[in-house]
Amino acid sequence: MRAGRREWWGLAVLALPTLLLSLDMSVLHLAVPHLAADLRPSGTELLWIIDIYGFMIAGFLVTMGTLGDRLGRRKLLMIGGAAFGLASIAAAFATSPEMLIAARAVLGIAGATLMPSTLALISNMFQDAKQRGTAIAVWMSCFMGGMVIGPVVGGVLLEHFQWGSVFLMAVPVMVLLLATAPKLLPEYRDTAAGRLDLASVVLSLGAILPFVYALKETAKDGVSVLNVIVLVVGVAVGVVFVRRQRGLADPMLDLRLFRVRAFSAAVSITLVGALTMGGVFLLVSQYLQMVAGLSAVEAGLWLVPQAGAVVVGSMIAPRLARRWRPEFVLGFGMLIAAGGIALFTQAAGASGVAFVVVGMSIAGFGMGPQGVLCTEMVVSSVPPQRAGAASAMSETSAEFGIAMGIAVFGSIGTAVYRDQISVPADVPAEAAALATDSMAGALQASGALPASLADDVLATARDAFSAGLHTVAGIGTVLVAVFAVAGMIALRKTRPETAAEPIPVLRNH
Repeated sequence: MRAGRREWWGLAVLALPTLLLSLDMSVLHLAVPHLAADLRPSGTELLWIIDIYGFMIAGFLVTMGTLGDRLGRRKLLMIGGAAFGLASIAAAFATSPEMLIAARAVLGIAGATLMPSTLALISNMFQDAKQRGTAIAVWMSCFMGGMVIGPVVGGVLLEHFQWGSVFLMAVPVMVLLLATAPKLLPEYRDTAAGRLDLASVVLSLGAILPFVYALKETAKDGVSVLNVIVLVVGVAVGVVFVRRQRGLADPMLDLRLFRVRAFSAAVSITLVGALTMGGVFLLVSQYLQMVAGLSAVEAGLWLVPQAGAVVVGSMIAPRLARRWRPEFVLGFGMLIAAGGIALFTQAAGASGVAFVVVGMSIAGFGMGPQGVLCTEMVVSSVPPQRAGAASAMSETSAEFGIAMGIAVFGSIGTAVYRDQISVPADVPAEAAALATDSMAGALQASGALPASLADDVLATARDAFSAGLHTVAGIGTVLVAVFAVAGMIALRKTRPETAAEPIPVLRNH
């Protein structure tokens, strides 16, 4: 069955909240100085304002994907859209740090309902493999593009309006979603599914939230006893969650999905791609602002070519996959991305912007097919009853990958920076400690030093940060190249048109 005009208009409706969700992930960082001056949060409160959104999305993705299969994907999408709009208004007009943290937490939970629902509905609306590939490419382009253009949009809004405006842009989008969804989007739910196991929900949150928290905190402050304990708790609860799923007749997460070669390979490649890009581009964004000296808006504008490259790579991927085997398109795209990441090793000091911008564009173009084709493999390799849970797994692997990339690669970059920096002997001890700790500390320390001494500190700090970027880029290049080859090998026997054998769905009889 080929999709008609109604389905394509429905895709446009689904693309808007997807774009908005990714914008919301990146736009807040620009608003932090403005809301901090207005609400005066403590350091801990400010961290929670920034992080709670991502924590809630990561924690509730699996639950909401499974709930959508049972409750109805369109219904859950509309409930999440309404909650997201109301929480956005509450965040925009927050009068205290606590109110803003609570609103951001609701935004994260609502966002977790939107992401798997949109992808699962696409798999229902577009039954034809060619059309589904194009639809997923549009969906992925909106998601990736929104993360890149977020700083540009945020900069324009903050230049003309108060900080709450970055949240209010969600309201008209969600109103449009609620008005058009009943007419343009089909409803789908698994009528034979059992009740949602609340114990599994609690265990999934108890596994995911500590795990993501420990990774993010390690990225900020390095390894500590508390972070290790939290990580161990998350892993232990995860083991209990897995054991419970294996014993349920109708599990919240069907672990047999991982027996399907296309599914397990696609989820693994998504994890590695997100890990590499999340970690490398964290350092790249810092490089543009702290080493090259660009403002946040200028750095955002330099990221626009990458957004265009991602869109192009995503949109041509389905067409290429119809001409050649998808695993070859996926693998060669990742090899191209590895070449782009390798260019970051040539960025030196403040003069390496050209290498960074060209490298990001090449890497974005190469990773475009990876996002589209892996997502297509996930949703097409499972029965329709499991599309919501499978979509949630794909999104969760990406969330974990980004968190792990920031933690692991951020720690490596910091370690290299601290090893390479050489502060002049006549710098006061307090300023030297700041400069040795991080590039941001070096910028802060230089503000209180004489001009000539400040220049010396910044020069050695820029060189040290560049060395960290080179190391991380080298590791990322090897990692992406290895998984490009591994992906082609793992998927070489998968038939493009079927991807995997059907999975029998367990039911209570």
